[in-house]
Amino acid sequence: MALAERDIDVEGHRVHLWEGGEGFPILMLHGSGPGAGTVGNWRLVLEPLAARYRIVATDLIGFGASGRKTEEPYFDLPLWRRQAQAVLDLLPAGEAGVIGHSLSGSLALGLAMENPRITKVMTTGAMGAPARANRETEICWRFPETREELREAVEILVHDPLVITDAFLDARMAILHDGEYGPYFRSMFAGDKQRYIDEAVLPPDRLSALACQVMMLHGRDDRPFPCEENTRVLARHLHKADTFVIAECGHSPALEHPDKLLAMAQMLFG
Repeated sequence: MALAERDIDVEGHRVHLWEGGEGFPILMLHGSGPGAGTVGNWRLVLEPLAARYRIVATDLIGFGASGRKTEEPYFDLPLWRRQAQAVLDLLPAGEAGVIGHSLSGSLALGLAMENPRITKVMTTGAMGAPARANRETEICWRFPETREELREAVEILVHDPLVITDAFLDARMAILHDGEYGPYFRSMFAGDKQRYIDEAVLPPDRLSALACQVMMLHGRDDRPFPCEENTRVLARHLHKADTFVIAECGHSPALEHPDKLLAMAQMLFG
């Protein structure tokens, strides 16, 4: 099923959407990293999900096909939270779900804290716990100046580097080196990378108060955001959280094991 695309305005920023399907409504939020966006994150699962559910996916402001901020800070979690709420409001009234990857795992759970209409949350490679940045985290949030630096960065995210094709690298390099994206991304993740993890930390007492169902997927071989320091820590505070550690999987379950994600989605969303 092909999804329709359109733009909306959120606080003066152009926000790009993919939407389609019928059934239980689900908002989808991608992760961060150079060149990240809806297509890069969810391309293998968007249409299969839209065949069963009502889907709306958005590129966060500053990523993908959405517009960029004109003033710093470009890493702006409060703005992205408001954007997520604005897109959620486009879904039909009543119960809704959210799927969030990596940084957007924190966004998805935080959104559920504020919205009783969100009854089901799925996260993949979730952030939101007080983890420590490591060498791989640093590389993930470093702007790749060369094709080899890009290859190193994306291979860190996956278990099997063979999934990283020349076509993928060519497309990503074209996005990153258009003359505008580079300076923007360098500023977005400038300085100590630990502070970006710290900004995404969710309060344990708020997590414990969440009444919605939560399903958390995490790659066993996730190097930049290890499961034991992230999903496992978050799950201790979530009384209705099921956790699934996926073998032979790095930071991107939707890319490396889309069939498993789709099966888990059917378990959670019906």
